[in-house]
Amino acid sequence: MAVPKRKTSRSRRGKRRAHWNLEVPSISLCPRCKSPKLPHRICPSCGYYKNKAYFEEEEI
Repeated sequence: MAVPKRKTSRSRRGKRRAHWNLEVPSISLCPRCKSPKLPHRICPSCGYYKNKAYFEEEEI
């Protein structure tokens, strides 16, 4: 069974984990209502995706 000879230092451990960072989600604008939305998803404001209605707009 493989067992490490030495304790992994904080700096070596940190170098290995350097790429575990969070990424900022990309945001696109809805072509219909110009509100921000995630790409390839239904717009939460107007309910359209690729000029097709998926749910009705809510009246406030």
